[in-house]
Amino acid sequence: MKNRTKIFLACAGILLIILGVVCISRPAETLFASAWLIGLFTLLSGISTLVFTLETQAFLPNSGTRMLSSLLQIFLGIFFLAHKGALIASLPIVFAVWVMVEGIVIVIESFEFKKVGFSGWWCILLLGIAGAVLGFLGLRNPLAAGTTLTTLIGLAIIFEGVSYLVGLSAARKFEKFFKELTA
Repeated sequence: MKNRTKIFLACAGILLIILGVVCISRPAETLFASAWLIGLFTLLSGISTLVFTLETQAFLPNSGTRMLSSLLQIFLGIFFLAHKGALIASLPIVFAVWVMVEGIVIVIESFEFKKVGFSGWWCILLLGIAGAVLGFLGLRNPLAAGTTLTTLIGLAIIFEGVSYLVGLSAARKFEKFFKELTA
């Protein structure tokens, strides 16, 4: 994997962690004043994930689900940047769905990490489950504005960012595994 690709994935993880911290530390502003920041970080995360997916699809499994996830992030980022009012109205529902879907994708990928012998696969599994559960909890009561929902969303986004960073170290295992198969 190219160093540039690793940097893109690390940036995606870091941006997601920053976004999660913003959601937790400023719950009211998350729904109002931070609309453009959320759109921008979502767009940049989607672009970074798309670049990572395109450059690693030859040896990382489930690249189709990761590509779908990255395209969803890009679409949401552009939509949020163009329609801040819609973001404010739909933020709890849209992010809950996104976090839940992303958590499910991470769970699926964790089993692929296990197949190639990555010892930290269980960490990715737990983070994916946590993301899916937190997304589901966010959907259960989308009208509940305030600290609880933004904290749940913020934590789930942080979990996803951490799982990207953990997955970056697992990518080395995939490279080694792929090289051994083709040798």
